[in-house]
Amino acid sequence: MTSAPSRIRITEIRTAAVPVTDQDRALAFYGDLLGLETRVDAPFGGGRWIEVAPAGATTTVALAPAQEGTPVGVDTGVRFTTEDAAADHQALAAAGVDVDAEVLRFPGVPPMFSFRDPDGNTLYMVQRL
Repeated sequence: MTSAPSRIRITEIRTAAVPVTDQDRALAFYGDLLGLETRVDAPFGGGRWIEVAPAGATTTVALAPAQEGTPVGVDTGVRFTTEDAAADHQALAAAGVDVDAEVLRFPGVPPMFSFRDPDGNTLYMVQRL
């Protein structure tokens, strides 16, 4: 293992990429259904680069075109914050989204649940404590 440079200047997490097979369908899900705003939608390498985020957030989610051989339907590790996990769980289920059967509740841990986007990528909703 090589040693790290004397000073790395990382200041925040900018973007987490989620592989999608249809960017328009993904944009409708993340934008219209989840309510995320589009921060970037620009030509990129013969395709598009799309980033979405909650209003006021600094970290974005890139709706990255799945490359040949790149799996979709992955556990993204992306966790969104909500003020009311139960209400969001109910709303997503009513909209036909593939959500967990119930909101998980454990002592000392915020209420949370997972759900899947149209490509089967797993995302999480965690209630703010």
